[in-house]
Amino acid sequence: MKLLKLVPDDTNIHFLKWRVPFYVISIILMAASWGLVLTKGLNLGVDFVGGQMIRVTFVQSPEAPVVELREQVAKLGYGEPVIQRYGKPNEISIRMKLPEGADHDAALSDRMARTITADIKQNHTDARIDGVDSVSGKVSKELGWDAFKALGFAALAVAAYIWLRFEWQFGVGALFALVHDVTLTLGLFAITGMEFDLNIVAALLTLIGYSLNDTIVVYDRIRENMKKFRKMPMPELLDLSVNETLARTIVTSLSMLITLTALLLLGPDVIFGFTAAITLGIFVGTYSSIYMAAPILIWLKVNPNSFVPTESAMDKQERLARERG
Repeated sequence: MKLLKLVPDDTNIHFLKWRVPFYVISIILMAASWGLVLTKGLNLGVDFVGGQMIRVTFVQSPEAPVVELREQVAKLGYGEPVIQRYGKPNEISIRMKLPEGADHDAALSDRMARTITADIKQNHTDARIDGVDSVSGKVSKELGWDAFKALGFAALAVAAYIWLRFEWQFGVGALFALVHDVTLTLGLFAITGMEFDLNIVAALLTLIGYSLNDTIVVYDRIRENMKKFRKMPMPELLDLSVNETLARTIVTSLSMLITLTALLLLGPDVIFGFTAAITLGIFVGTYSSIYMAAPILIWLKVNPNSFVPTESAMDKQERLARERG
């Protein structure tokens, strides 16, 4: 039985032929993404803006009425609630943003919690309130700063790792590809208005790991080919390397996209943003490994002889002596 090959062995796509137009498009998209983030802003979740979480168990019901609860709580005038199941199907948590002025007047958040819990008990006699937790504005700011630091340190650690494993030019290329991937993902959340919370930060860290993995595979093949083909022009060498790793890239990305598509269509709403971020990240991460991380090596003056040790005068004399002998 003949095995199915998604990418034929003789594939020879000239990716680098279009490196300048694709770089221009990517830079425009990055600028647009940051423009949206700075002007429109992100729809920050309770984790970053503060809020309350009310845990409820419906003791006589096999499953919590999530849709009905969402409509009831939204009518109270405190904004759209974020309701998710945890533990058993009849156990839920309701997350609400703090009302305006709650940082200076704790009674406002207490009043909101009492109003919501009273409404739930009135409409659902089997509802048991298991607890009410609050996240103050100060704590949420600390969470936001910690999340920002985690993303920054992860990106810098990736660049340092690539630098040590390869050369500094490869580290710059990997870092630029990561910034590209994270920026476009932030642009998605800015333009769609999806909630941005700690789950999305986890998705971005996952995206950084995936993009790094794909970039290392391409860079490793580039380094191998630089040793084998000393006289090959750099664009052709990069095309060869990308084509040689293309089968692995497509199979890996496709297998992940199948699972992510199922989660997008059939998964719970609470992880929709997380899944959407990783799904976009698969596309942009694969794209950046080919059109961001690889072409930048040309502009950084990398060529097959860049990392060949320079022969000293003494080494040259010894080599000539051996050849004569």
